[in-house]
Amino acid sequence: MKPFSKTPIILTLLVLILSSLLGVRTTFADDPTVTPTITPTPLPSIEGTLTIWVNPERAPIIEAAGKEFTAKYNVPIRIQTMGFGDVRNNFNVAAPAGNGPDIIAGAHDWIGQLYSNGLLAPIDLGDKTKSFDPVGIQAFTYDGKLVGVPYQVESVALYYNKDLVPTPPATWDDAIAISKKLLDDKKIDLGIALVGGDLYGHYGMITAFGGGIFGRDTQGGYDPKQVMLDSAGSIDAAKEMATLVKDGIVKADVTYDVAKDLFLKGKLAMWVDGPWELDSIKKSGLNFGLAVLPKGSKDARPFVGVQGFMVSKFSKNALVAQAFVTEFLATDAVMKKLYEAQFGVPAWLPTRKDVMNADIEAFSASIGNGDPMPAIPAMDSVWNIANNAVTLIYQGKAEPDQAMKDAATALRDAIAKAKP
Repeated sequence: MKPFSKTPIILTLLVLILSSLLGVRTTFADDPTVTPTITPTPLPSIEGTLTIWVNPERAPIIEAAGKEFTAKYNVPIRIQTMGFGDVRNNFNVAAPAGNGPDIIAGAHDWIGQLYSNGLLAPIDLGDKTKSFDPVGIQAFTYDGKLVGVPYQVESVALYYNKDLVPTPPATWDDAIAISKKLLDDKKIDLGIALVGGDLYGHYGMITAFGGGIFGRDTQGGYDPKQVMLDSAGSIDAAKEMATLVKDGIVKADVTYDVAKDLFLKGKLAMWVDGPWELDSIKKSGLNFGLAVLPKGSKDARPFVGVQGFMVSKFSKNALVAQAFVTEFLATDAVMKKLYEAQFGVPAWLPTRKDVMNADIEAFSASIGNGDPMPAIPAMDSVWNIANNAVTLIYQGKAEPDQAMKDAATALRDAIAKAKP
């Protein structure tokens, strides 16, 4: 899932205060078997009842697991639904004040902020750890501690039109050669779409040339002291971007929606995108394939996003919450239902094996090559800075090397200013 824009905490706080003043209340507390509609008044953890915040698409699965949990342990479950990003925004404000839930569902790149703020409890999966994709476990590990139970992993891959590109390109040189031939033959309007200005889609290309955003510390975690935007590899990738624009293989003014329209109409040969577009592409009837991203001097390592369940450090039912996520959510039945509710690559390996098909296999290969999206707080400074650099390169408003050097300087300054 692409990174969410960050709602200012003060805005969320004002919403919560206003809701309280207006007397907004939920009736769900009286009936823990009912999933409520979205409400601006968060339900807090209360002793003896598990409170879970989750997005609406997955609420029915969690509710069903909750009924089994209640039957076994005689502990009621109450579920509050809210938008995916709203879970984090509300949790950041409500949890320290004692008004947060016991469990939340969310993305792994939240954990740097949440764990650093003291809001998440470590989770012990025991022997079940080996049943999860190692990338998912790595993504939800922060400061050496597992703080989430992953259920879905995702990454971008290369969609290609089989009628135009029978065999996917192994390297960027291959991709360029294929695109030039198709453009010369006037069979396409565009060779490749990564969508200019989008670091998320370009990260795989940056790593393919040996670049990156952050280096790693001795434990393998991302190190904000090692900014890599101005490394030789990142600059090589930036120069490749400029070449693609110069040769007309990519275009600066192509938005995400334009790229999608061109691909569905057979006017775009290859598109770097994620599993969220799979259904729409299938429904279009397009003869397409999926492959890992092209290599440069190295294998491409796209960003990997992971979704999972986290336990609040402020939970009034800490042991019960731990039991629910490890014993009742980390199961074949629940993980299969979560996959069926919304397509994605299952983080639970038994489910992935059970539902494996060509599409999942292709995205799994991309995920296996990928890097978990950095969850460290310094990542908050990255998006606008790096996106701006990519945009300047696409628009020809800055030389590739200078754009990356300026971005690296800006990122180092932002990280330094953000220190307490």
